Amino acid sequence: MTACVEKAAAFLREKLAESPYFAKHPEKGSYRLEHTFRVAWVGREIAQREGFDEEEMVLACLLHDVSYCREFETREAWLDHGRASARIARPFLEGLGLGREAVEEICYGIAIHVDGRADFPGEKTAFALTVGDADNIDRFGAFRIHETMREAGLEALPLEERIRFVDGVLLRLGNHMGAACATDAATALWRDRVGFYVEYFRRLRHQLASSTADFSRDLMTPPSSASAGPDEALDRMLGLAGRM
Repeated sequence: MTACVEKAAAFLREKLAESPYFAKHPEKGSYRLEHTFRVAWVGREIAQREGFDEEEMVLACLLHDVSYCREFETREAWLDHGRASARIARPFLEGLGLGREAVEEICYGIAIHVDGRADFPGEKTAFALTVGDADNIDRFGAFRIHETMREAGLEALPLEERIRFVDGVLLRLGNHMGAACATDAATALWRDRVGFYVEYFRRLRHQLASSTADFSRDLMTPPSSASAGPDEALDRMLGLAGRM
């Protein structure tokens, strides 16, 4: 870890500790910090494969959600958190002595990672877009499966509703598989993660469908759009940020 990365990690911890929401909900603060570190690892791997500056990419990923130090009172405020993070990150990055172009590209990547928009001029380079790619890739980690099902209260649902929930997951995953990333490295990581989800939920659906004495049931029936309506937990846990 370079000195700049160490300083950024310390700055991130310091800023998140300011959050009144995280003071009341420390488990949420722990999640945000852990998520951020995972995004930085993903960004670093992409940078290594693509020949980007690793330190600059890790810095961008470490600071992409630093505005969570504030409480978002509206959805509009949350949608602005990429731009807010860039505003917080800029003076810190300038204090590290990075070149002007590096600061601009890092800040632009941070600003656009939520909804693809910034409040200052910049170019959507592969480097800048990778911040959002790394963020989205982390949304499909192994532990997130547990969080998704816990958030939905899956264990408490009747069997048929559990099957419909899993159908809804598979429908969304089918749409996600073809999402485009900015680089070949990110695309490979993305398809590996989403592919793992698809395999897991296919197996889960088979298990749920066979948890009955109805031997006329077709265990391999694929999900249809009629079998799973919109679900807030799915939208929150499996939704994508940025341009995806």
